[in-house]
Amino acid sequence: MKRREWIEKSSAAALSAWSALYAEKLAWPGAKLDCLFQLSVITDEITQDLGHALEVAAEDFGVDRVELREIWKKNIVNLDEKEVAEAQRLLKKFNLKVTDIASPLFKVDWPGAPISKYSPKGDSYAASFSFAQQDEVLERAAAMARAFGTNKVRLFDFWRLEDDQPYRKDMDEKLREISDKAAKKAIVLVLENEYECNTASGPESARTLAAVQNKNFLLNWDPGNAARLGDKAFPQGYALLPKNRIGHMHLKDVTRNADGTYDWECMGRGMIDYVGQFKAMLRDGYRGTMSLETHWNGAGNMEESSRQSMAGTKELLRKAGALK
Repeated sequence: MKRREWIEKSSAAALSAWSALYAEKLAWPGAKLDCLFQLSVITDEITQDLGHALEVAAEDFGVDRVELREIWKKNIVNLDEKEVAEAQRLLKKFNLKVTDIASPLFKVDWPGAPISKYSPKGDSYAASFSFAQQDEVLERAAAMARAFGTNKVRLFDFWRLEDDQPYRKDMDEKLREISDKAAKKAIVLVLENEYECNTASGPESARTLAAVQNKNFLLNWDPGNAARLGDKAFPQGYALLPKNRIGHMHLKDVTRNADGTYDWECMGRGMIDYVGQFKAMLRDGYRGTMSLETHWNGAGNMEESSRQSMAGTKELLRKAGALK
């Protein structure tokens, strides 16, 4: 009896310990982050396979939201009804929210101006729309925003010109006009400072925000894009921004080569002081969304590069006191 009892108790204890360990291993990958910011990732920076990207985001990265740009090699504004339904199903499966629709709105040449050297020869992120089609892009992006439970849509300030001053007044008016149209659809526009577009640096971002005062026109602050042009994104660039008009943020790092050119880098290994940037945003009261936009592909493929960049992002957030 004693021997049988000992065996039973030992077996029960071993089973209990194994179950606890197994449960911990299962729980850990899916544990949500305790972060003062609403951390996200752009899904196509992991993979075009939305189901796998969402699994990585939710269960490995521990984020509770994602940003949508390309899905199954289609731009978000080009999804059909069945694809939208499948994306909704997958988001529900992994209990993920959507930060914003990363649309290609105004990623076009300004009519009458010289063709920008950044103007793509073909598609850009699986999208190719003319200037005349931009109202249609807004319509589609607003529809996607409604479908995915967000009110934020990203836009740009047209492909970058060597000199935008002859066209600047009209471009600003167009940004105000599209903001008015978006407001009627209950959409908030977030302008990404893109190094290939006319609003790229901190000073340029501050100028455009001053010119376009619409309440639903905010900034998608991207220190990486600013740094790619040689701008000191933090602290100088950030210091110029009206903090109450930052509506979203992108996270990617940059390195400067010996010849003065720039390349993307893993988060935390580049030249941007993200610890200082995060501390400043906490000080200034920002608690909104920010998405990892890896871009760096130094780990051999986008998924592994995004995994390393997310690990770097988390370490930077911990050093800034924004992540436990």
